[in-house]
Amino acid sequence: MDETTYPSASLSHQRFYQAEQEAEFVEGHANASPQQQDPAYQLAYNDTDFLLRQELRPVRFQLELMKAEMLLDEAGIASTLVMYGSARIPAPEQAQATLDAAVTPAARAIAERLVAKSKYYEEARQLGALAARANVIGRNRLDKGKRHFVVCSGGGPSIMEAANRGAAEAGAETIGLNITLQHEQAPNRYVTPHLSFQFHYFALRKMHFLLRARAVAVFPGGFGTFDEFFELLTLIQTGKMQPIPILLFGGDYWDRVINFDAIAEEGLIAAEDLNLFHRVETAAEGWARIVDFYALETGD
Repeated sequence: MDETTYPSASLSHQRFYQAEQEAEFVEGHANASPQQQDPAYQLAYNDTDFLLRQELRPVRFQLELMKAEMLLDEAGIASTLVMYGSARIPAPEQAQATLDAAVTPAARAIAERLVAKSKYYEEARQLGALAARANVIGRNRLDKGKRHFVVCSGGGPSIMEAANRGAAEAGAETIGLNITLQHEQAPNRYVTPHLSFQFHYFALRKMHFLLRARAVAVFPGGFGTFDEFFELLTLIQTGKMQPIPILLFGGDYWDRVINFDAIAEEGLIAAEDLNLFHRVETAAEGWARIVDFYALETGD
């Protein structure tokens, strides 16, 4: 039988136009009739008003899950070092301005305590740098060539900025997972632009914090940090998540605001649950725990 060839055909060529191409076709139409001008006629995926309807919440959940997941995968990121902490602790170079802004004795007392915690800005910065300089690259079949311990923060100021800053100054890309708030919180300038994400749903944001996390550093913080820290503890305590290093910076602060031992003494957690996290004070100490936990070959 003679071999038949089709010059214009290819087995790998798509037989349907992609959604982006179809949308371009629509944009080129005149849309002169009442039917074409009505919102009902819009392509569903181009209809923002439709996508924002209450009934479409499950679809928006899926989009927020998939967008960051796909882009992080395309960026070759296998795992992250997540850093939680306050958005209010000043950088050391901003400490004096924080004190100067306090106009009452009570406000000054609070400012002084915040300034005292500015040392943790530097520790977060150094931890980010240590992770970046380690340049841990996957070697097995599943993660070969992908990057591990990429620094990930909430993308905002203070401790979050310090984490991204340390990694960026060491020449590495960093991730920022911002959340939409009534008063805008812009991404800090050390987040890599194509790894800067914005979320509407706190639940999806928190999921992305932990999907790739292989270690978490928790610095002094408020309600948001408490929420993230305790959810992480609960996931590991209940066996929903395998143990990872949880580094608790600022022991004096945490012991003042939470009596962990009392919770165990009351019988509401097991004594061994207190071993789910480790108190550390310096970036070097924290990174050493990560290295020991995973038996990393750092080349140092």
